[in-house]
Amino acid sequence: MKDKDLAQGEDSKNPNLLLEKLLKTRSIIISGEINQALAEKVTMQLLSLQEMGNEPIKIFLNSQGGHVEAGDTIHDMIKLVKPKVVIIGTGWVASAGITIYLAAEKENRYSLPNTRYMIHQPLGGVNGAVSDILIEADEVIRIRERINRIISNATGQPFEKVEKDTDRNFWLSAEEAIKYGIVNKIITKYEELENI
Repeated sequence: MKDKDLAQGEDSKNPNLLLEKLLKTRSIIISGEINQALAEKVTMQLLSLQEMGNEPIKIFLNSQGGHVEAGDTIHDMIKLVKPKVVIIGTGWVASAGITIYLAAEKENRYSLPNTRYMIHQPLGGVNGAVSDILIEADEVIRIRERINRIISNATGQPFEKVEKDTDRNFWLSAEEAIKYGIVNKIITKYEELENI
């Protein structure tokens, strides 16, 4: 086995080395469930890349969604950092993943061809005293309105339409997501990102 092959094999066994190489390319991967640990990791990466320079940051996003507030954290951090953030949807971008995706300016939202997008209302699941359930129900209604406003503002869709569309799971292909205002452009080659 050649030294180069050995080095590549070692890279795949050392996640810290892979992460370091990704950060050198100013790239972040968000994959899987959105949770507090992921929000902390992405926040650290965004802040680190900001300190390293003002060149654009690329985020590759593939997520079924997850924790609302963890998604909010990543959304707000993308908007907070100084460098431009470009987001590329891969696989599927759903639920809290949409909140993250829409943090990028519209011209910086890209999609791979087979990515699916899904918007919906936040899910509740509270047990306990009736008074606690009522408090949580009010909070879910507030969260729903806030997320619908984010979607409306980021896509240009009327708030009333977004409210109707998010009443149930609302799936869109990459092409449909362009028409809806979620995605700016479908890309098929990495070179298409090189001049952003």
